[in-house]
Amino acid sequence: MQSRRRNHYDVTNQVCIADPLDVQGEVTRLLSRHNPQLDPTILSLAFRRFTELHAGVLPGYAAADTPYHDAQHSLDCTLGTARLIDGHTREGPESERISPRRALLGVLIALFHDTGYIRRSGDRAGNGAAYTLSHVQRSGEFLERILPSLGFAAEARLAAKLVHFTGYEMPLDAIDVHDPADRALGFMIASSDLIVQTADRCYLEKCRDFLYPEFEVAGLAGAPRPDGPQPLYADRDTLMRGTPEFNARLWEDRLDGYFGGIHRYFGVHFEGRYGAANPYTDAIQSNLRRVKLAIRRGRFDELRLRPRAIDASCMRYALGLPADLRAAA
Repeated sequence: MQSRRRNHYDVTNQVCIADPLDVQGEVTRLLSRHNPQLDPTILSLAFRRFTELHAGVLPGYAAADTPYHDAQHSLDCTLGTARLIDGHTREGPESERISPRRALLGVLIALFHDTGYIRRSGDRAGNGAAYTLSHVQRSGEFLERILPSLGFAAEARLAAKLVHFTGYEMPLDAIDVHDPADRALGFMIASSDLIVQTADRCYLEKCRDFLYPEFEVAGLAGAPRPDGPQPLYADRDTLMRGTPEFNARLWEDRLDGYFGGIHRYFGVHFEGRYGAANPYTDAIQSNLRRVKLAIRRGRFDELRLRPRAIDASCMRYALGLPADLRAAA
């Protein structure tokens, strides 16, 4: 393991989260621990469809074009979900037992949880970030369309509900999921979604350079627009200064709050191999220290990591089509 984490690798610096096949291999390995009869062809097909979708070659969809909510984030979330499922399967409550089929459903939901940002044929928006305020509902609709082709027709409607735990489009109490095991699965997907992005090595630079422009497209940053939403951030510096408070609310309201601290199963998964807690927690604390220092100095320009969005050209390369993924590694 290299001493310095690479930009496009997970928190262990061992899995390239810009590479669908690398993530597919690790997810398959983790699910196989608890399901020796796992059919890997389902995951293979799902990751193939994911790559085609982001590359812009899946019929009915434009290429992915949101730099913050890119292919790497979804792959990172999928890996994190598989790790939480692994830890929870080992030590989780009997009433929340994650069956092998439910575990596979969970990683499929995680893989496609942000597909709502990808424009459909006929959409009038010029960029997928225009759907920021409706992307979770759109992701649910995509799951209902694709899951039957992956052998999960019976769970498609449930998946469309579970994906709402990752968003803010409806109150968490309004999500119509009551089975304890299904709710635990939803909490794991949502916890992974929040934790992996805030643990990303380039999280702060991505907020400044990738997320803020997405918010501008959605009308959530910059000058107010007629008939648009009320902007949350006047400029990039306002977004960055609010990062510590935003993260504190995530932990209080969701991660340690509504989701009941289910993220603790990361620790079970890692078995203390990466410190007292787990590498996600360590990475998040490192990011918070960096942004607090930048706030004190008033120098957000000193955040100098150089992330690359894992965009459609990267996914075309992953499919063997002309593009260049090598620079991402």
